[in-house]
Amino acid sequence: MSEDVDAEFLGQEGLAVTGKARMEAAYGSGDGDEELTAQVAQSSVVGGTIFEQKYRPWRGELNPRWMRNWSILRHHLLGIVKKGHKPWGWPMRMALLSCFFVAMGDLSLAFLGTVIGDSDIYRLFGVSRGNLYGHVLGFFPRNAICFPVITALLIGGMISDDRRHGTSAVYFSRPINRRDYTAMKFISIAVILGLLIVGTLVLYYVGDILMRGEGWAWLIDTFPAFLLAALAGTILVFTYTSIGLALSSVSQGRFFPAVAFMAIILGSKLLAFLVWQLFERSVIYLISPYDVVAHIGQSLLGLSSDYSHPWTWSLVSMLLMNATALYVLTSRIASMEVSRE
Repeated sequence: MSEDVDAEFLGQEGLAVTGKARMEAAYGSGDGDEELTAQVAQSSVVGGTIFEQKYRPWRGELNPRWMRNWSILRHHLLGIVKKGHKPWGWPMRMALLSCFFVAMGDLSLAFLGTVIGDSDIYRLFGVSRGNLYGHVLGFFPRNAICFPVITALLIGGMISDDRRHGTSAVYFSRPINRRDYTAMKFISIAVILGLLIVGTLVLYYVGDILMRGEGWAWLIDTFPAFLLAALAGTILVFTYTSIGLALSSVSQGRFFPAVAFMAIILGSKLLAFLVWQLFERSVIYLISPYDVVAHIGQSLLGLSSDYSHPWTWSLVSMLLMNATALYVLTSRIASMEVSRE
């Protein structure tokens, strides 16, 4: 009988087909199939220990609101110069240092003209209404390379990293509401950009005073222009920051916000320039964030305008751009988890 069964499994011919099959596995797993009771091990089995976890709510006293907000701001600002805070990469630090030296180039050339006694060099680079405007709103190289590149590097992962990795509240105290989270992110970018744009303007103006030893009459004549140039620089900082953070809030990576910001600033400028060359209508510059701020700055400082349309149109365009960017930013932040409960 066993030979017939083995022959059937080995595929030998001449055997009757019974319509029945039998399944076997190695190591005699068929043993005990005839029994209708389950085999239960009688010996005790040593297993792992399950620890009971109890989550208790925090009942202690939280730090005040301003201290929690300060921890966010400090985390981003001190990361530029110290370890243990936001890990800004070395490309960001090198780019920031390079743009700082470029921004201070006019003071260096004015100092050179003063040292060698060349009045023509000082007239080109010394303090004047045109040079104060050019320090913050000059197109090349500041607003063509330096300021947009630094903004793109800053906003690249500012909010998108938190959205991607869920790290909105890893590095600062809890609880933190969305309004404070958005405000501290905004202020962090604005402070760094402000130090580069408005801060170097202050160094340029004060350095020229100390270098030339100017008197009160010169101060009274130039100080209002300096304040207006600082106001124009502040508008530029606010506009770049709002657009950049809005782009960062809609992304989950670093590449898209940075490239999109550069495309908006430089692409809109190039498109407006090409249309103006073809049709000689400057109203197309209303789509360029840089040009609307530059037009406002020219009006504030009383300089001859490069645009044929009224400066109030540029003011309205700038307000609409910032309002749209802030709306996108706040609406996207509303869908993020920024507190760890």
